Amino acid sequence: MTLELGDKLLRLNQASETRPSSFHLLGREWDLLDGVFAPVYCFSTRLFASWIPYREGGSLLEIGSGTGVVAVTAALNGCSRVTAVDISAAAVENTRRNALRHGVEDRVRTLRSDLFAALDPEDRYDTIFWNSSFIDPPADHVQETDLHRAIFDPGYQAHRAYLRDAARHLAPGGRLLLGFSNLGNDERLRTLAEEEGLEIVPLESSGTTLVPGVEYRLLELVSPPGK
Repeated sequence: MTLELGDKLLRLNQASETRPSSFHLLGREWDLLDGVFAPVYCFSTRLFASWIPYREGGSLLEIGSGTGVVAVTAALNGCSRVTAVDISAAAVENTRRNALRHGVEDRVRTLRSDLFAALDPEDRYDTIFWNSSFIDPPADHVQETDLHRAIFDPGYQAHRAYLRDAARHLAPGGRLLLGFSNLGNDERLRTLAEEEGLEIVPLESSGTTLVPGVEYRLLELVSPPGK
C-alpha cells in the first residue's frame, strides 16, 4: 500500500495539466513551478511548517526546500537567518521566488545542494529540518526525476547521510528535526539513528484521522546524555 500511495502522489505531481501555478497555504499565496513537489496534494508541508519550533532571532537550515514554504515561514516567524537547499534547480528557484514574494529575501538564502554538500564547513544552525522522502521502495527503484527523489529514498541512503552529516552543521544546543510518517520505514530509521548514536524523540503527530491510515510525525534526533 505504501508504494502505491507514493506512486499516486508522484502521478499527481507529474500531471502538468492539473497542477496549479500557485496555491494557498497557511493563509498565504505561493508560487508553484513545474517539477517541484506540490504541497497541495498532501498535508505534510502544512503540518510541519506549523509544528517546527522556530527560534526567535535564530537560524534554520531546511534540506529539500521545494516551494520554500518552511523556509519562508521560518523567516516570517522570527528566524533571522535561513538557508534553504534543494538538489532540484527548479525547487531552488521556486524557493527564491516565494521568499521574494513574501518579502523575506534578505533573510532566506537559497542554494542548490545534495543535502549538505554546498554548505561551507563552518556553517552552523540552531535548527536543521528535512521533510524527508520517507517512502522506502525496492532497491531496484529508479530515481528518474527530482520528483522521484522528493518522495522515495531507496535503501534510505539519503536518510543515512542526513543523520550522519547534520551534526557538523548544528550550533551548540541546536536541534535536528525530521518530518516523517507511518508510511516510512521505522525500523530502518531507528537502526540508522542508533548507528549515529542518536535517539528518536517524537514531537508532534497528526494521528490517522486527518488522512485515514496516514500519520505525519515531527521527530527530533538527539544525542543521549553522556554521549
